[in-house]
Amino acid sequence: MSRVGKKPIEIPAGVTVTVNNGDVTVKGPKGELSRSFNPEINITIEENVITVTRPSESKEHRTLHGTTRALLANMVEGVSKGFEKNLELIGVGYRAQKQGKKLVLNVGYSHPVEIEPEEGIEIEVPANTKVTVKGTDKERVGALAANIRGVRPPEPYKGKGIRYEGEFVRRKEGKTGK
Repeated sequence: MSRVGKKPIEIPAGVTVTVNNGDVTVKGPKGELSRSFNPEINITIEENVITVTRPSESKEHRTLHGTTRALLANMVEGVSKGFEKNLELIGVGYRAQKQGKKLVLNVGYSHPVEIEPEEGIEIEVPANTKVTVKGTDKERVGALAANIRGVRPPEPYKGKGIRYEGEFVRRKEGKTGK
């Protein structure tokens, strides 16, 4: 049995979950998320607890069991607490600033790079070398943070670039002369 799939999901106060034949809608103080799951996986709600069960021990059902439970837990956490990813810019002259909703990055290119967040995701710039991506959908927050990091990934020789907060970049030694 899936260890992840067996764990029940507690529904916090202020969050409502509705299940309709594989379509799940979660509403909470931070927003609303909905997603379609495989209708073969059973999702039941009893006394503020969501349980996910599978009909058989087939490989497909075992695979979907844990995934469905993890995605549901992320939806419940997203509408109640929200998710955030922190990035830091390291390098001389590297800076970020916000213009309206857009994020403008100056990271050593001949032009500034502009990134527009999609609906439901917010970008904050607490300092000119720090960027915070916030939202209710864990998948979309992580994807936007990865896109920002992809503009100038950290390089191993000088350690310059955009990295996640707390990310360790293994440094390499440069060339040596004869």
